[in-house]
Amino acid sequence: MKLYRTGNGNFVEEGGSYYRIPELSWDAIVNHEDVHAYLHAIVKMGGAAQDFSSAQLLAPIGDQEVWAAGVTYYRSRSARMEESKSAGGGDFYDRVYSAERPELFFKSTASRVAGPGSAVRIRSDSNWNVPEPELTLAINNRGQIIGYTVGNDMSSRDIEGENPLYLPQAKVYDRSCALGPCILVTPELLAATTPIRLEILRAGVAAFSASTTLAELKRTPASLVEYLFRDNSFPFGAFLMTGTGIVPPDSFTLKRGDVIRITIDPIGTLENDVMQGS
Repeated sequence: MKLYRTGNGNFVEEGGSYYRIPELSWDAIVNHEDVHAYLHAIVKMGGAAQDFSSAQLLAPIGDQEVWAAGVTYYRSRSARMEESKSAGGGDFYDRVYSAERPELFFKSTASRVAGPGSAVRIRSDSNWNVPEPELTLAINNRGQIIGYTVGNDMSSRDIEGENPLYLPQAKVYDRSCALGPCILVTPELLAATTPIRLEILRAGVAAFSASTTLAELKRTPASLVEYLFRDNSFPFGAFLMTGTGIVPPDSFTLKRGDVIRITIDPIGTLENDVMQGS
């Protein structure tokens, strides 16, 4: 089942049909005692809605915070070491890749998140910016993974590379995060063979494309969530980006007007265009 948030209400999709959810509060839905059973019951009642519109899709987030895990793929480890070696920080990333404790950092409040079809931003004081396509966990307020969505962790590589302590400025700013197009609600883990694909279009032509699979993810989703919820409470639940295994070459940087498409089967495709910071 897929859970959608739109400007016209909340919907659950099953088998190509959409069903309106009577509960108006997104936070109440994702933190339901058994959200899987709740949504199944709505589908079973029947009465498919005729007013679902993909043009009205919003980011599938209410009052949740967005957090992220870093250096969870070998490709990310190598890229971070390379970009920060002149600042003496390269060894940090090798250590965290091998350590028991993961790197976890705050990424975004809901107000900063871009939804499907809206624009993400590149910083005005950065010259090297990339998207980071990531499987993102939807977690309820009890620390249970209720499903998955597609995430884009926009990053300013030159700022982080200058000094690893600049990570918050490289990662956290308006529209530095995108989520969507839905939450795939399932109690099952996604298969290790699940592909993640990134395509960046420039003037309608592919400027970069690559793919990876969840088999390359070094840490388990459950272990990342366990560390996130250690001595930390999330009354509305949280989203946790699990890291990226796709990093464009050092010669590449995003430009205004680029279109970013991230596809994770069976969740769907998150598409955003790029705008320049003020």
